[in-house]
Amino acid sequence: MLSERMLTAVVRQCTKSYLKLNPTDDARVPAPKPGQKYMLYMHVPFCERLCPYCSFNRFPFAEDRARPYFASMRKEMMMLKELGYDFESLYVGGGTPTIMIDELCDTIDLAKETFSIAEVSSETNPNHLIPAYLDKLQGRVQRLSVGVQSFDDGLLKQRDRYDKYGSGAEILERIGEASPYFTSLNVDMIFNFPAQTEDILINDIERVVESGTSQTTFYPLMASPSVARQLARTVGRVDYTRERTYYEIISELLAGGPDPLFEHGSAWTFNKRGTGAAGEDAMIDEYVVDYEEYPAIGSGGITYLGDNLFVNTFSVNDYNAAIAAGRMSLMGKTTFSLRDRMRYRFMMQLFGLRLDKRQFERDFGCTVEAGLPVEMAFMKASGAFDRDTRDELTLTPKGRYLMVVMMRQFFIGVNNLRDQARAALVGEERELIFG
Repeated sequence: MLSERMLTAVVRQCTKSYLKLNPTDDARVPAPKPGQKYMLYMHVPFCERLCPYCSFNRFPFAEDRARPYFASMRKEMMMLKELGYDFESLYVGGGTPTIMIDELCDTIDLAKETFSIAEVSSETNPNHLIPAYLDKLQGRVQRLSVGVQSFDDGLLKQRDRYDKYGSGAEILERIGEASPYFTSLNVDMIFNFPAQTEDILINDIERVVESGTSQTTFYPLMASPSVARQLARTVGRVDYTRERTYYEIISELLAGGPDPLFEHGSAWTFNKRGTGAAGEDAMIDEYVVDYEEYPAIGSGGITYLGDNLFVNTFSVNDYNAAIAAGRMSLMGKTTFSLRDRMRYRFMMQLFGLRLDKRQFERDFGCTVEAGLPVEMAFMKASGAFDRDTRDELTLTPKGRYLMVVMMRQFFIGVNNLRDQARAALVGEERELIFG
């Protein structure tokens, strides 16, 4: 549709202008603002095997590389404590955070002892949904997010995941066994992969429902130009013309009809109704909705504080050396203008299904209509708003899809930022990633 193509082009251009990495000599991130609530993001950049379409910082796992890395992250946590930070939530992403389960548990335990952390979210892969891991995660992690992507054996083989993680039927069984261990178990899926058909998508949705999971996230394929080129050479070109149709199928089968099993937690997250995982207290998948500002530790972590976005070095060797020297591993940053910050708030809160107009005015000193007149006019003309009152903006089904488009393009921009950081790798680490 025309509005989707226009939005894609505009967000693409915006991210090019303000997601540019500039060198920095900063030794540490800024101190916290009094009274501000923060989440801590922790990045574990190791995987047993690397997925070719993943843009996150990741390296092939080796114990002699990973064990010192976890020790460095624990030291970096204490640097944040020295700066005066406290955290109420911890999110561990990757890579594969559970790659060394004992090191992960020790790091979570230290975080809980040091900060006021009430909830922990962690990502994992299906092969780690086994009692030896689940028993250790139970009580330490409240929300576990499992990277499934698809239950279709053909797609799993094409993505080089079948041999690593098992068949769709095996993964489905493991999810059912793991679910009781956690307050929320999220099943991460991807839609609009080149070889995916509507029938495969519908079967994936049915398997998600069958799994009994309390939450599922259906991400659109978010391919940076480098990843899109690699996909085109191997499995096919990314076709964004069918993305809306696929999204509407997902929304209708999960959250549509007179008695839906799920409800929207964000534009692409669905929470099961009647399980305690839905509503205002739900743990949603995109932490950036609940926590606009957050420091990130670990190699490849991306921090957003105030009007600055900081990127940590993608080199594990350089990361360990910086921490040993008493510095954080900041390699670059970009600074947002006031308008950029307003756009970021607009996007993130609407992605979370509701923009608080009064909070916007308090924080930025103007109404959203005055601060973002073009954006508001476009969304209104596109039929994106369900409620537009003095207090809030909420979304129509079309508006939810437009937020999927906006976030997809924003994260592609972030992936481009990661590509800039990854390009600085040298020596053995460059060989490990680029061959």
